[in-house]
Amino acid sequence: MSELLFASNNAHKADEFRNILNQQLSILTLKEAGIQINIPEPHPTLKENALEKARVIFALTGKDCFSEDTGLEVYALDGKPGVNTARFAGEHASDQDNIQKLLESLAGHQNRSARFVTVICLIWKGQEFFFNGTCEGTIALQPSGQTGFGYDPIFIPIGYEQPFAELGMEVKKSVSHRKKAADQLAAFFNNPSLHMSHEASA
Repeated sequence: MSELLFASNNAHKADEFRNILNQQLSILTLKEAGIQINIPEPHPTLKENALEKARVIFALTGKDCFSEDTGLEVYALDGKPGVNTARFAGEHASDQDNIQKLLESLAGHQNRSARFVTVICLIWKGQEFFFNGTCEGTIALQPSGQTGFGYDPIFIPIGYEQPFAELGMEVKKSVSHRKKAADQLAAFFNNPSLHMSHEASA
């Protein structure tokens, strides 16, 4: 089984990748690999931030690794919070803080359409590859549900009437942005011919 360093200490995201990949790859967070580092995300795009994180870890360890950056893009807010999704309400904001700010920002807007976008950057045998996934949906009027993390209590994926936090991990695993990007990552390891391409998207 291939071992990959995940350029993150987000246990929720690591668990999602492990569930989606179904033990196809052995994924280690930075903490599990004994690496203590905070990697900045200074760039204006998800792709650039994902690349930054992967390159930092590869330069530090020389090992195969991957990173991801995910953003929630709300159409009525011109794509915000975007790259600032995790810190929309401030650098040390909680999930609840971010949700509250987003709901306040959408007050008075009839268009509540939004999408999640995930960009994975994989550095494998010294080469860089990208995998993208999106999930379209709408923002609920108020949070509900107990599962998931981040904006899951207010993001309702297309085709459903409840947010991810009510639908549960199995539904999220089947339709989420991270699922779509992770599926491409899994396909990459199942199909050597894909190793000739430096870009994959969905």
